[in-house]
Amino acid sequence: MFVIEGPLPGWDASEEEIDRRTRQLEAISRPVTGEEAKALAACFGPDDCYGVAWTLLHLIETGPNPVLTAKPAPDANEWHHTLWKRAANAGLVPDDLTS
Repeated sequence: MFVIEGPLPGWDASEEEIDRRTRQLEAISRPVTGEEAKALAACFGPDDCYGVAWTLLHLIETGPNPVLTAKPAPDANEWHHTLWKRAANAGLVPDDLTS
């Protein structure tokens, strides 16, 4: 259900929508599969959605890592860059590709 609804909303979303998406996210069993992690990585929105994006990032990281196998393009979503940097810091991708 979470992935079907698409990216997280931004800060301008209603409290009800943010709460609904949070409940959907929390209902996902952990750890996620590699396929689920890749699908979830497409669900980051335009901002941190009042911290919900961090919950999404941590959920993705319960799956096989790294979820991203190539460094994100400069104009990619900031959360993809964060996932990549965290994978580099964990030694899952080469450090020289993080600059």
